[in-house]
Amino acid sequence: MILLAVTGETWGWIALAIGLAAALVVAALLVLLLIHTGRIRRSVAGLNEIAAEVGANTAHIPELEATAPVLGEILTEAAVQDGYMNALTDGFGPPAEAPAEGNGAGAAEEEGVGA
Repeated sequence: MILLAVTGETWGWIALAIGLAAALVVAALLVLLLIHTGRIRRSVAGLNEIAAEVGANTAHIPELEATAPVLGEILTEAAVQDGYMNALTDGFGPPAEAPAEGNGAGAAEEEGVGA
């Protein structure tokens, strides 16, 4: 087996190549880091906008809580109005049914003529 003769200069070139490769890997990783931090910044900016909208929406929750006591009064008034409407419609019978298909206005007119 023949071994290659390696001089000090050859070892120097090998070390330089390894250093250059390491520097290129570090540079590529830094570029990837910058790309991803930019994406994260844009994402955070979008989340901040959404958080502001959510904050604006939740600012009205105390107003909604104030409507709960009024709901009882609304239901009471609705029951009173329902009673008035029932009193107005008493004695008028059930609402008229829509004519079935094929039994249009002509059938109703025939009943009126025969009576």
